[in-house]
Amino acid sequence: MAETKYDVKRGADVYQMIYHSRLRNWILKGVIKRGEAIVWRSGLSGWRKPEELEELKLYFKQKDKEISKRKKREIKPRFFPKKHIKNILLIEDEEDLCWLLSNTLKDQGYNVIIANTISEGVACLKESPDLVFLDLKLPDGDGMDILPEIKEISPKTLVTIISAYGSEEKMEEARAKGVCGFIDKPFTEETILGAISQISG
Repeated sequence: MAETKYDVKRGADVYQMIYHSRLRNWILKGVIKRGEAIVWRSGLSGWRKPEELEELKLYFKQKDKEISKRKKREIKPRFFPKKHIKNILLIEDEEDLCWLLSNTLKDQGYNVIIANTISEGVACLKESPDLVFLDLKLPDGDGMDILPEIKEISPKTLVTIISAYGSEEKMEEARAKGVCGFIDKPFTEETILGAISQISG
């Protein structure tokens, strides 16, 4: 059975002969949201919004569930005192990500220190950073293990976890240990800057 094909119109752009699987991925990845596009396929009398088609409604519901789940996982910064952020410690082992994130933060006027392991991160705490972006999966252990040391060495430092391996259990543990935010990978520069903005007010 041949896969369904669509014409997709989004703003001034028209994408012709788009396969069902590709359109599904666009919806699930948030490339196309409700009301942002119209589609046409064989059997329709005219253009329709994708969320109106029975075969596509399921994907919008799946995307809604994903967004809802992410919102539930967020730790609300309002429960923490606002803090002026100037010095940031990034504890992350992905060198490309460190480079990109460091450049983004420096362009915004922040001082950035990079550590690729837990042991390096502990050593950098003597600089008393205002904020730590902490990965969970590090070469020498679980990033959660450093949280008590951060609190002991630099008690005024705030911590936001960035990870692709977060779970509900990890979130609860993070809350109990005083983490002020949790960002899922992959993320955008806007997400990181937005998290800092919320913390700093």
